[in-house]
Amino acid sequence: MNSFTIRGNLVDIPQRKISPVEIIVEEGKISLIKNSLEETDNAAGFILPGFVDARVHIESSMLVPSEFAKMAVVHGTVATVSDPHEIANVCGMEGIKYMIENGKTVPFKFNFGAPSCVPATIFETAGAALNVEDVTELLQSDDIEYLAEMMNFPGVLNGDAAVMKKIKTAHKLNKPVDGHAPGLRGAEAKKYIEAGISTDHECFTKEEAQDKLNLGMKILIREGSAAKNFEALIDLMNDHYENMMFCSDDKHPDSLELGHINQLCARAVAKGIDVFKVLQAACLNPVKHYNLDVGLLNEGDPADFIIVKDLKKFEVLQTYINGELVAENGRTNIQSQPAAILNIFNCGKKSVEDFQMPTTASATIPVIEALDGQLITNKLMLQPKIENGFLVGDIENDILKIVVVNRYNDALVAKAFIKNFGLKQGALASTVAHDSHNIIAVGIDDESICKAVNLVIEQKGGIAAVSNQNEKIIALPVAGLMTNKDGYKVSADYTAIDEMAKKELGSTLASPFMTLSFMALLVIPQLKLSDKGLFDGSSFTFIEQ
Repeated sequence: MNSFTIRGNLVDIPQRKISPVEIIVEEGKISLIKNSLEETDNAAGFILPGFVDARVHIESSMLVPSEFAKMAVVHGTVATVSDPHEIANVCGMEGIKYMIENGKTVPFKFNFGAPSCVPATIFETAGAALNVEDVTELLQSDDIEYLAEMMNFPGVLNGDAAVMKKIKTAHKLNKPVDGHAPGLRGAEAKKYIEAGISTDHECFTKEEAQDKLNLGMKILIREGSAAKNFEALIDLMNDHYENMMFCSDDKHPDSLELGHINQLCARAVAKGIDVFKVLQAACLNPVKHYNLDVGLLNEGDPADFIIVKDLKKFEVLQTYINGELVAENGRTNIQSQPAAILNIFNCGKKSVEDFQMPTTASATIPVIEALDGQLITNKLMLQPKIENGFLVGDIENDILKIVVVNRYNDALVAKAFIKNFGLKQGALASTVAHDSHNIIAVGIDDESICKAVNLVIEQKGGIAAVSNQNEKIIALPVAGLMTNKDGYKVSADYTAIDEMAKKELGSTLASPFMTLSFMALLVIPQLKLSDKGLFDGSSFTFIEQ
């Protein structure tokens, strides 16, 4: 690798100063940083450490890691802290190894964790399971940097032997443990943290995040395609920037094309937060917390840095990883790489009768209330609409049928009702359905739901939309979660199907497919649907309908 020199304004985050410098890069590392005699020249650009997404499920971009990287570097992202929990629920250890090996085909710093909860609960059907021995094997690997989100917070609080052994193993290997404790407060939060769990990305109120910060936990501000907690939490950065980071958690391809962590920096600075505090959260804190092999603009570091036009909008002019120019002026230099297909999908096509719900004697039924921009839901008790002895969707009151179909074997379809999707015709279906990734669908009637579900089954995974006139599907042959196609083409296809869901079908949600994917996420309260039935995430029990 040739040596080269970069000139510009170095943003020294720890020292909180900006100065003109020359940076000499040799063999992928920074060999020398010397002060320039010239005055600071804004036109020369500002040199920063690269941005790090402190938590993301790569699978939720619907792109294999190599394609995710190709798009992310354009926005100055040089590394991610990535939890392969989604593919692990489908394909187990083989799926995790797939992500690691595919990530190594491109110049990008993926940092994968060992999924701690596969399956996430015993209340759903997954394609694989990771036991304590599997998690230990992963943690002992140099390719695994941390123990990923400990969603089983009841197990932590109750001292479950298997849960505690996973945490203890991570500590023994000096690898941090990520948390997942939505709504946990007070003595329970203290006990959870004292078990050795150091982060949480699930805070959706300022008060909850403040409590956990006071107890010594590091808080990730999550702003993804569905869960958006930036506005609720960002003011905490003024006083707690040393213990905060930015993450997307889940990022669909269309929003990844538009921006990444750079957007959060711009929004934070626009709110008046000191730029050095913002950049510490975006660039330094993840590297130090997870002990990542990512350069921080010191002599001897890997040459991982970016040049931005200014410190307000953070428009990225160049991105370097290990001294390689991987993106410049909005264009990626990373080339698409061949990627194999890996999947587990064993269910047959369904009939309309599979989705029918006989009426009940009860005057009201439990209904999931979806909340735009949130993973949490509410539980409503509403009067159902009945036709010919069956419970049916009520378009006028925006109460629609939602179903989960077991993708791993043929089984009875789980059915319930949901409010706030706003569909006026047709149906949506997807095999991106956290955490077990069965088929989830919502629609105005059984015929539409059946059609959308069968489109997905035909492709052995994907997201589909059907209306009275049209049907669209994006096939996701890699675990029913990702495609190995070009990321920018996938982004365009996703934009088209998202537009169909909103304009043609009538969804009122900002991200209908992403929201749909979380309606099977049992570990987030309150009411969710698994392939085994309607589930109360607060009491961790099924609900009779």
